[in-house]
Amino acid sequence: MPDYIPGTCNIGTGEIRRRQIVALIGAVLSLVTLIGMITSSAPRSARFGIIAPLAIASIGWVQSRKKFCLAYGFMGTFNFGKLGQISRVSDSASKLADRKTALKILGQSLFLALAITLVVVALPL
Repeated sequence: MPDYIPGTCNIGTGEIRRRQIVALIGAVLSLVTLIGMITSSAPRSARFGIIAPLAIASIGWVQSRKKFCLAYGFMGTFNFGKLGQISRVSDSASKLADRKTALKILGQSLFLALAITLVVVALPL
């Protein structure tokens, strides 16, 4: 079982699996949204609405790849045991490292969602 590493790893296998499921749900929602927009002949500007499900997908995906939960990072917690069995980070230096990583993950995820959204908007559908 992996261990907590400040700013690097704050979730174990069960939590990683949970984020993979969130990423999958976000991807399915994104696809359904896109299909709905295409079949209803929605205006091109409406395609910007796909950013919400894409953000869900990208946040789940980036967290699962990084083995780091951004919410836990902001809250100063971690979990390598059963789902929902979180532990507190004890020292302030570790909490700061976790918050920096959480901000990076949030930024990366939102950038990814925005980039894909711009591609969707630009496509001649």
